[in-house]
Amino acid sequence: MNIRLLFATALSLACAGLAFAQPLPLAAASMMDGMSMDAGASVAAPKLQAAMRSLWHEHVVHTRDYALAVHAHDAAKAKAAEDAVVTNARAIADAVGGFYGKAAGDQMFTLLAGHWGGVKALTAADSAHDAAAQAAAMKTLNANGTEIATFLAAANPNLPEPTVASLLAGHVAHHSAQIQEIMAGDMKTEATTWTAMQAHMNVIADALAGAIAKQFPDKAA
Repeated sequence: MNIRLLFATALSLACAGLAFAQPLPLAAASMMDGMSMDAGASVAAPKLQAAMRSLWHEHVVHTRDYALAVHAHDAAKAKAAEDAVVTNARAIADAVGGFYGKAAGDQMFTLLAGHWGGVKALTAADSAHDAAAQAAAMKTLNANGTEIATFLAAANPNLPEPTVASLLAGHVAHHSAQIQEIMAGDMKTEATTWTAMQAHMNVIADALAGAIAKQFPDKAA
């Protein structure tokens, strides 16, 4: 099912809201995947949870496709993947806007666009083996991650800012490792990172879905 249709269905049934100073080591990020936030301990809104999982999985699928295309010097595939990343960011923002209003959705889109800008810059820097550009891209991702954590925590009291920060730090650590592995042609190691990255998307999606369900028990299904 198309993810937008899935999320629209969830909303209609229910009712007729990247690292920081230093990204977490991958080992720490993997440990977090075995943990459950209180917000995501039970599935209060299974349709919302499924929609969130699909949306966040799409994000990493498309960013991975972009890195692979850059490594292969395939401009057409890179452009298609970039367009898909942006479309997905809009869908995530619309999901947030469905609960918090259009202005919040637009702000979320701006923040996600900033995240993508950092990931795209990091991909280019790793491809060129440019250490200065890598550092600049990570600085962008650090600042953007702080903004996302602050925004989500302010929108939903069930999303403590330090917890959101840790979840996003793990996500950015996966991005960083995966891009480096792809650019090095080390697809065996990347396969392990990719598995962990996808699992971590469930952690993030479940945290958001659980927190929204707690905040809007009459709207989330």
